[in-house]
Amino acid sequence: MEYTHLGRTGLKVSRICIGTMNFGPFTSEADSFKIMDKALELGINFFDTADVYGWEKGAGLTESIIGRWLEQGGRRDKIVLATKVNGKMGEGVNDMKLSAYHIRKACEDSLRRLKTDHIDLYQMHHIDRETPWEEIWQAMEQLVREGKIIYVGSSNFAAWNIVEANYTAKERHFMGLVSEQSIYSLRNRHIELEVVPACKAMGLGLIPWSPIGGGLLGGVLEKINDGQRRSREQLQKSIEKLRPQIEAYEKLCKELNLRPADVAVAWTLHNPAVTAPIVGPRTLEQLEQNVSATSIKLTDEVLKKLDEIWPGPGNQAPEAYAW
Repeated sequence: MEYTHLGRTGLKVSRICIGTMNFGPFTSEADSFKIMDKALELGINFFDTADVYGWEKGAGLTESIIGRWLEQGGRRDKIVLATKVNGKMGEGVNDMKLSAYHIRKACEDSLRRLKTDHIDLYQMHHIDRETPWEEIWQAMEQLVREGKIIYVGSSNFAAWNIVEANYTAKERHFMGLVSEQSIYSLRNRHIELEVVPACKAMGLGLIPWSPIGGGLLGGVLEKINDGQRRSREQLQKSIEKLRPQIEAYEKLCKELNLRPADVAVAWTLHNPAVTAPIVGPRTLEQLEQNVSATSIKLTDEVLKKLDEIWPGPGNQAPEAYAW
């Protein structure tokens, strides 16, 4: 397994990050344990979760599963543990977003569920436009002083959110954001306009989520032809809308003798701003397949063909739409 620094920090993480959103809702606790054990065996040390994961089965479920896995011993010091705060965790008016009140309570609750005394990377799951940065940073600084968190990251932030956050942190002599977790794949390249340049300028590690494009880049047409059902209505609509591109993409992957999902993950790793794409395996087999993407080196010719099939903005802002 290859490792790299998380943004401008001295912390090293694996080039693949294990996303745990399936643990609980779609993957049993026993199978989740097996996947996490296998991840460690494969050299993956970067684990990502969120307080809200568990969804309809109960927010906090996924963190609790990870906590019971960590409770078995011998694992906590081998991983970089990331979780998130912002989502709705109760019926109270303050059981969500990024007030200092909620950040403190949410962190304590996550620590209890995860059965650990600290979170390595505490990420804001979304921007909170109602809470001032002075309040957010005051809360995060207190958690750092108490040893409950080490680094702070963002998720789903716009470029100007990242810049505002870090300049406010700098005024407070605080490190600020060290990472941004954004949706990013061949199918969705919007962040190349401003978020990617902002991450590079501010020294944030980019952690792409949904690198396989919600399944569209995972050989979806081939699976349909194999008789496997892809019944989600939204996915079916996307397939029909993007069918020509998907056909061209799967044809290219076949010519390369590579799995489409592996090519999709490998493509994100070719961006120098990317620290580690998040893969969310539901099975051991999926995990082993995802890890193989780290050994794929796409040539300039292949990258050009992928750009032709899945074109990005072509440049960062404002050159992408002006001079």
